[in-house]
Parts: sequence; C-alpha cells; structure tokens
Amino acid sequence: MTQQELQALRALIVVHKRWDFMFGLLGVLALMLGLMTFVALFADMAVNGLGRISVDFLTSFPSRRAADAGILSAWVGSVLVMLVTAMAAVPLGVAAGVYLEEYAAKNWVTDIIEINVTNLAGVPSIIYGLLALGMFVYTFGLGQSILTAGLTLALLILPIVIVATREAIRAIPQIIREGAYACGATTWQVVSDHIVPYSSAGILTGVIIGMARAIGETAPIITVGALTFIAFLPTAPFAGDPPAGLFDWLFAPFTVMPIQMFNWTSRPEAAFLNNAAAAGFILVLMTLTMNGLAIWLRYRLRKNIKW
Repeated sequence: MTQQELQALRALIVVHKRWDFMFGLLGVLALMLGLMTFVALFADMAVNGLGRISVDFLTSFPSRRAADAGILSAWVGSVLVMLVTAMAAVPLGVAAGVYLEEYAAKNWVTDIIEINVTNLAGVPSIIYGLLALGMFVYTFGLGQSILTAGLTLALLILPIVIVATREAIRAIPQIIREGAYACGATTWQVVSDHIVPYSSAGILTGVIIGMARAIGETAPIITVGALTFIAFLPTAPFAGDPPAGLFDWLFAPFTVMPIQMFNWTSRPEAAFLNNAAAAGFILVLMTLTMNGLAIWLRYRLRKNIKW
C-alpha cells in the first residue's frame, strides 16, 4: 500500500471516528432528555404527594372528603388484576412464541399469523376494551369483574410477550439445537431443556415491558366496567358467612389505581389533586417493584445457566 493510500485510509478512519463520537453524544443527549423528563415529573409528583402518604392512606377506602380518602381498594384491585393478567398472558404468550419458532411449519399460514401478531402489538388499548366488553362481559357472561379486567389486559400484552419470546429464542445459537438433536434428543427435550432455559432472560424482558404497560392502562378497564368509587374489598377465600369459595374474588367488582387517580384529578379541590399525586407515586413504586422482581429473577436465571 502506497503512502498516499495510507493517508487516505487514516483520513477515512478519522472521519468515521468523528461520526461515531457524534452519534454517541447524540444518544447520550437523548437518554438524558428522557431521563430528566421522568425525574422532573416524578419529583413534582413526589413533592405534591409525599405529604399524603401514610399508613392510613394505604389502608383507607376512598371518601368524599379528601383528608379521609385512601387507596386501599385501588391498590388491592391493581394487584389482583395484575395477578390474573400474568397468569393468563405469560404461559399463553410463551407457549405461542415457542410454537411459532420451534414447531410451526414455515408456510403462508404461519406468515399471516406472524404479521397479525406483530400488528396487534400496536393496536390502541381501547379496541381491546371494546373486544373484551363484547366477548367476556356479554358473550361469556363474566360480568364487570376482576377476571374480565385481567383477561382484557392479558389480551393487550399477549402480542408483546409473543414477540419478545420469539426474539429471545432466535438469539439462541443454532449449534445448541444441532448438538442436542445429534445426541438423540426430541424436539420437546430440546425446547424444555435448552431453548426455554437459555432464552428465559429475554422472555422475562418482554414480560416486564408488557406488565409495566398493563398496570397503567385505563381505557380498556373503564370500558369493561371498572368502578370509580368502591368502598369494599373482594371477599377473601373461605371468609364470610357462608364462606366464600376459593375463586369467588375473581367475579367481584373492582377498581384500579389509574382509575382512582382519574377520579381525584377530575375534582376541583386541590386536596384531591394531592391525593392523586400520592397515588401516582405509589403506582410508580408498585411498577418499579414489579419490574425489580422480574429483573432480579432474570439475573438469577442468567447466573444459573451453564452453556
């Protein structure tokens, strides 16, 4: 290579390094912009709401008097709805993603299914609410209950879980499958002993994203009949006279944190706005706790995997 060609190559490297630096700087600025926006909103919510957070606020029912109002029915309803959502969406979404990647034949039918699953991830949440209203409430007769709300949000996050599961499975090197098949393993053994364990960390990432979206949704929950004011809790299993059944709480009326916040922000008194800020602060903490638990579980799974 001549001296002139070396100089041209060095100049090209310098230009590319400059572009790399500029792109990295732009990425840092974008990250800081989003992070600072979140910090500013969270700090404003904390300043307005921290004064209202107390044991009484967490253990009291809503009230027409702002000083006496609490979020007991709202946070309990959110926890129960998220429990139903996770129990319905995660197993079904993971199973569907595994089937599409490892079992389904690669033909036009599978292509149509894949396109529809990807498009469903971008459908507005109110559409899922209308679908659930017609299917779960009127057709199946589940009523305006915790079960209906949980299944509605499960439908909402199901495409997210499926897409995340498929992407996590695709990241597994093909040599692992070939090695297992060469040792005489069946497809089920390959999936259960290798594919799912190795891709579990990526699958949990999709579950985290889906559950974080579900816990803050309001439109589909209102559509299926969530109450804006509720001063009682679902009956605990085997409690009451006569004793409640093990799953009677699934068919109880409910409210959730976003709806309680919407109810308070629609009132003119400043005290109710402080209540809404406190409830929002608690909702963010609930979301961070749920995500932290999933991240910890993902870390443990990654640590225990032996390639």
